[in-house]
Amino acid sequence: MQPLRPSVLIVPGLGNSGPEHWQTRWQQLNPDFIRVEQADWDKPDFADWLARLDAAIRACPAPPLVVAHSLACSLAAHWIARHGGNLHGTLLVAPADIDSDSHTPPETHGFRPMPLARFGCPAVVVASRDDPFVDFSRAQYFARCWGARFIDAGACGHLNSSSGLGDWPFGAALLADLIAAE
Repeated sequence: MQPLRPSVLIVPGLGNSGPEHWQTRWQQLNPDFIRVEQADWDKPDFADWLARLDAAIRACPAPPLVVAHSLACSLAAHWIARHGGNLHGTLLVAPADIDSDSHTPPETHGFRPMPLARFGCPAVVVASRDDPFVDFSRAQYFARCWGARFIDAGACGHLNSSSGLGDWPFGAALLADLIAAE
């Protein structure tokens, strides 16, 4: 019997991921990917966002793989801190530094403090050297704390639609590696 392929949960950050964002494009290319929807993308309520992520994870037939962007990276870290690492893995892209007033807007501060406990699942953190929402060294620190593999994306901004990544083949290869991990 072949092992069940993990569900892939797409978890956008503040403002959702628009039509040109690699998360949306991946979902269009892979209709079985599941987007975790939030009630209000622009005024995030931490408890509600966490409950919606928890519900999506629990609805999966096997531990899923979470693909988080920006604010959603802290959301995934909070879920793991509360529920353990019962995930197939996590791909955390452009983690926003919610603890920094100079890097993140006030509406994200309800997600403070950033959980820094080691994850109990495979994890990859991808960060850009010129992301306006996190210092590069801080993103590296998150990865070390979480026990995640760290990927230097170079100078690509916030790794969103403004970065011009299109379908972001490099990120898709990282995701494929995580899916294949036992």
